[in-house]
Amino acid sequence: MDNSVQTEKPKRNAFSRFLDGVEWLGNLLPHPVTLFAVLAAGIVVISGIFGWMGVAVVDPRPTGAPGVAEDGMIRAVSLMNGDGLRRIFTNLVDNFTSFAPLGVVLVAMIGVGVAEKSGMLSAAVRSMVLGAPKHLVTVAIVFAGIVSNTASEVGYVVLIPLAGAIFYALDRHPLAGMAAAFAGVSGGYSANLLIGTIDPLLAGITEEAAQLIDPTYQVVATANWFFMVASTFLITLIGSLVTIFIVEPKLGPYDSSRADATILDKTMMDDVTPKEKKALGWAGIALLGVLVAMAFTLMPREGLRLPWTSLTVGGEFIPGWGVLRNPETQDPMDSPFFDGFVVWILIFFMVTGYVYGRVAGTMKGDRDVIDAMSAALASLGLYIVLVFFAAQFVAFFGWTNLGAISAVTGAEFLKESGMTGPVVFFFFIFMCALINLSLGSASAQWAVTAPIFVPMLMLIGYSPEVIQAAYRIGDSTTNIITPMMSYFGLILAWATRYDKDLGVGTLIAMMLPYTIFFIVAWSGFFVFWTFGLDLPVGPGAPTYYEPPTG
Repeated sequence: MDNSVQTEKPKRNAFSRFLDGVEWLGNLLPHPVTLFAVLAAGIVVISGIFGWMGVAVVDPRPTGAPGVAEDGMIRAVSLMNGDGLRRIFTNLVDNFTSFAPLGVVLVAMIGVGVAEKSGMLSAAVRSMVLGAPKHLVTVAIVFAGIVSNTASEVGYVVLIPLAGAIFYALDRHPLAGMAAAFAGVSGGYSANLLIGTIDPLLAGITEEAAQLIDPTYQVVATANWFFMVASTFLITLIGSLVTIFIVEPKLGPYDSSRADATILDKTMMDDVTPKEKKALGWAGIALLGVLVAMAFTLMPREGLRLPWTSLTVGGEFIPGWGVLRNPETQDPMDSPFFDGFVVWILIFFMVTGYVYGRVAGTMKGDRDVIDAMSAALASLGLYIVLVFFAAQFVAFFGWTNLGAISAVTGAEFLKESGMTGPVVFFFFIFMCALINLSLGSASAQWAVTAPIFVPMLMLIGYSPEVIQAAYRIGDSTTNIITPMMSYFGLILAWATRYDKDLGVGTLIAMMLPYTIFFIVAWSGFFVFWTFGLDLPVGPGAPTYYEPPTG
């Protein structure tokens, strides 16, 4: 495969030149590790100034709710005093070790390392995509990214790096493949064919906010399901078109000399050998075994009574399946199965990778497995350093309440604008997208802003379900361009394996077209779906709110 740089550069239109400017400005920033260190220090200084000024806003959440101060205010908390410095020193290690993506990535990479070292990933990629039309591969990657949200972090830790390898195997720019997957996984976070773990969480927050106006109002987890399903195909189409016609042409031909030599597999374009096909077949059988085990841990406890999967204690039948359902409610979504899904990622790649390696002859015993695990973790050195400083920045920012203050301020601005009619949702979505740049967690942002937005929009006639659907558009579309998104550092670390000089500006400029087209098209589609076609956003979800009579 010839990955040498071609002398002819792709033509630049006005939009490409704009993205070049964004990239140039962004890359004037220091190394990402240095950037997060500077941002963390900057937050400390800013918090001191805002704390000294006494900056505060009224907390929109009900008095007595968890996290609400006794005086009902959200105040800027200074870290430039004795209490702040003591908090920094005593929590520095915990900030790092408890940073949510760190443990997930490390555990998942132990399994992925086995599958990669055995050669299974390379063979699987070649068998699936080398003969496929390139545009179809792009569509499949974006779609898979959207659907992967149901399985928690699998899209971030598996699909995005795999998409880079797939594009490289097809002699396409690997960063374009990663961008397509990232756009689906994170930019399309609120589109899906299935109900995910975030749905009941957001519904609960929306219901509490709605009950400030109507104490009997209830919001269910499926409140946005119809609109989510339709949005899946819209985001797949837009993400694919942006990748093919904007991102890939802007990136141009791939220069493999900029990559980490360990990431480039020179056999990626070779045909799959008979021995590899046999090994993939046995890996498929192992995969089937893992899927059966997963199904038994999630199976409803009513139904089949098989003697080898049950136990009788004191005359009471105890089924041997459904053990990973919620033990109290038997809910399959809000359950240990999904809360600990990274364990399934580990098991999946370890089992299939080892079976493949034994059949293919690339793994002889436990030492080969251990070496594969060690090599996978060794490749994450930059990411671990980056996470240390990013974790401090995120923790400091949360302690200072600056994100919550900015969210409430933005919500109040929209409230005071006095707009009515469907056009208000364009501004609402845009406001949520802006707030998401500084308050990356979907549930944390909605917990602070829902008590303002939901009652405000209910009073002008819109249902909480519709308001929540609009919020999710704004929350999703800017995930891919904000360092506040918890997996942003991981994506940056993956990308630098293909371009060791890549900076924050390059990544943001690469993802910015997705954000622009997603927010414009998705907002327009929302208004057309809800008010043009008069379709519900979910089962039994009204479009308009009518106060109860009597």
